Amino acid sequence: MRHASVSALACLTMLFGLSACTDEGNRDDARSTSTQQTPEPAVSEKPKPPRRPKVGDCHRLTWNDALAPTAPVKKRVGCAKKPTAVTFYVGRVKRDSDGTRLAVDAPSVQKQVARVCPDRLQKHLGGNKDLLRRSLLTTVWFTPTIEQEEAGADWFRCDLVAPLTERTLLVLQTPVQGLLDDPGRRERYALCASGDPGSKSFKRTTCRGAHAWRAVSTVDISGEAYPGAGSIETTMDDACSDVATEEATNPLDVRWSQEGPTRKQWKAGRRYGICWVPA
Repeated sequence: MRHASVSALACLTMLFGLSACTDEGNRDDARSTSTQQTPEPAVSEKPKPPRRPKVGDCHRLTWNDALAPTAPVKKRVGCAKKPTAVTFYVGRVKRDSDGTRLAVDAPSVQKQVARVCPDRLQKHLGGNKDLLRRSLLTTVWFTPTIEQEEAGADWFRCDLVAPLTERTLLVLQTPVQGLLDDPGRRERYALCASGDPGSKSFKRTTCRGAHAWRAVSTVDISGEAYPGAGSIETTMDDACSDVATEEATNPLDVRWSQEGPTRKQWKAGRRYGICWVPA
């Protein structure tokens, strides 16, 4: 919802803009010549456009900040000060067919941002689709607030984050461009887990920390409608078995686990499963 404020200056002008010249010796003339002055319209200064984000900006975001639809204010920090988010792409809100800039909260703009940021993520990090899926790295995106938009902001911002738990973001080492092309750097964000997959103790973590399982490959799941857990398991079984055999030190003792997308994850756009092997 858009909000507007009424300047108090206009109200004050109307209150104090009424004048009447009176003279004790000529009251009748004073009555006949008194006039009501038309107040001058209040002139409000155009707000200064906010700073446009830049690729490479670092931010110290909390979990709740990362979930916010608009860019949190005063969260930008120096990249040496333990950032939890790094801006990797800044785009411009698309315009309508007649050239009119669309509102940042318009559905078509939100769809634009939700498409562009994930598409740009791998291009910035390097590597390939499988490496990105087997990492803790993902993207969140922000549009300006309504007030910033009214001041001229027409951008959207794509940030890299690495959720460690459901409430914690990892500190990122910068620069992040090309991170997945460097085996040493990407290991810091590689996807591992504690506990057995499917158990209550199963928790995602980075492979740099203590872990019991390691994500070794991903399997694409085709189709538009959710295929069901049984169909997904069948699709993944051979692929996960093959990669587990390759990873095993003893071909007679091959263990693996597979994790397919839930219905909720499928609806959110995740169309792949993950193959796990013991660490």
